[in-house]
Amino acid sequence: MNPSSASDSPFPASGTSAGTTSGTYAGVADSSTGSSAASSGMSHEGAAAQAHATVQRMARAAHEAVDRLEQTLGAGSERVMDWQQEYGDMAREQVRSNPLAAVGIAFGVGILFSKLFMR
Repeated sequence: MNPSSASDSPFPASGTSAGTTSGTYAGVADSSTGSSAASSGMSHEGAAAQAHATVQRMARAAHEAVDRLEQTLGAGSERVMDWQQEYGDMAREQVRSNPLAAVGIAFGVGILFSKLFMR
């Protein structure tokens, strides 16, 4: 192989030693493959441990948020059920005391809804 043609190519030729190929490219290729293999094993383990810790923190935070939401919704649903009971009782009393007015209001609301939803 001609030494001048080997120095023009950025890729090391197969079967040649690092001294006969272009020094900068051969040195970079040799040093990067040896050191990256050694450092990648450590960084993958460290990255995996860090990712696991991050996932655990996120899962814990999600569980806490779900618990808070459940407590908030539970308190809110109890409040709504109390209002429903209270206003239901009031509506029953009004219908019993004024049945004709209740029928008239229901008829008017029915006409209003039919006008709104027929469009």
